[in-house]
This record gives sequence, C-alpha cells and structure tokens, in this order.
Amino acid sequence: MRSFLLVAAALLAFGTTMTVESTIASAAVCADGVVRAGCAGPRGAVVVKKPVKVCRTVIVNGVKVRRCS
Repeated sequence: MRSFLLVAAALLAFGTTMTVESTIASAAVCADGVVRAGCAGPRGAVVVKKPVKVCRTVIVNGVKVRRCS
C-alpha cells in the first residue's frame, strides 16, 4: 500500500509539472562604449556607431570656452 501511494504521488507530481506552462526567457543586454553602443537579445544583436563630436574653442565675453556638439 505504501509503494502504491509513493507511485501515485510521483505520477501526480509529474502530471502537475507537465501541465504547468513555462514562461519563455527573453533577456537583453546593452552596453555603452566609447566608440560604439549595442544591445544583444534573443533575436539578435544591434551595434550603433556613435557620431563624432566636434569641439571648437570660442571666445565669450573675453574668455576662451570649449564647446562640443
């Protein structure tokens, strides 16, 4: 009788595990570098090249100021 209960409990646990729906993992990782930025996910990766910054030195009210855009 004890072995029958153990087998029944094991089958019930197995059936419950197969019935429960599992969720799909969808992780994404992003990184921001000096030259490039990019993300990698479950459907592939994307890399973006950052624009080049242009810095100019201008004089504002008699003071040299460095402006980058």
